[in-house]
Amino acid sequence: MKTLIYDTKFDFMGMQRLALGVSGTLLTVAILAILFRGLNFGIDFTGGYTIEVGYEQAPDLNLVRQTLADTGVQDSQVQTFGTSTDVLIRLAPQEGVSDAEVSDQVLEALEVTSDAPIEMRRVEFVGPQVGEELRETGGLAVLIALFGIVVYIWFRFEKKFSVGSVAALVHDVLITVGLFALFGIEFDLTVLAALLAVIGYSLNDTIVVFDRIRENFLTMRRGTPAEIMNASINQTLTRTVITSGTTILVLLSLFFLGGQIIHGFALALLVGVFIGTYSSIFVASLLVLILGLSREDLMPVEKEGADLDAMP
Repeated sequence: MKTLIYDTKFDFMGMQRLALGVSGTLLTVAILAILFRGLNFGIDFTGGYTIEVGYEQAPDLNLVRQTLADTGVQDSQVQTFGTSTDVLIRLAPQEGVSDAEVSDQVLEALEVTSDAPIEMRRVEFVGPQVGEELRETGGLAVLIALFGIVVYIWFRFEKKFSVGSVAALVHDVLITVGLFALFGIEFDLTVLAALLAVIGYSLNDTIVVFDRIRENFLTMRRGTPAEIMNASINQTLTRTVITSGTTILVLLSLFFLGGQIIHGFALALLVGVFIGTYSSIFVASLLVLILGLSREDLMPVEKEGADLDAMP
């Protein structure tokens, strides 16, 4: 693979208008989806019961929903889980009822819809207060991660690099969350964990590019800032393609073969890795160029009186 992408000379910085148009469109759609459609929070964040049952043959989901409603089980969400014979039922919290009583009530109601025995696979309960706390602490974790990154990049690099890296991370998170809002995909704790992993992955890729940009600004005597940044990105392109490509292959395997439990986790990572690779080049680096990075910004600051100290 190294020989296939060796000595490339792509004009990444020349794609400024195209990159801004693509990112602007994706961000607009993502923000509108989050604001108007909202997130389909899972049981981890809303509280309630998750019940998984197994049928011998694929059931009629509409009949299952109607049967539960007729027996007094309100606000139920019924969907297949992995295969057509596995059914996942989500219920709102019910006061004064134990987990065993809820599962027995649901199982008795479902047996009416099937001639064959139904297997109760699992029952999980999360209190509404716990779900709300998880939602708040999850959002706080993302904000703390972004703040820590700002501080790290600020001291590790020049401040313009800090602005570019954080803008790229916010870009990645918003687009990934917007996809879940747009298509109504369940957003639970595993997806939140994937978002934090995306932040780390995208930051790592961005730092590799930034480090090469800083090095070339100090060593390349000729060339405009855009030319130096293009050369830097092309020099790190091999590493970017190999790392992102192998990661995506693993995530595709998880997405298609890992089962429904980690479907959302794998999807969030797939989208995040793809968008993160794009943003490290077309968002972070491009924003640094727009902010006017120059060779003088990266030169070490001389201490006052250094010339006098050097005199014999």
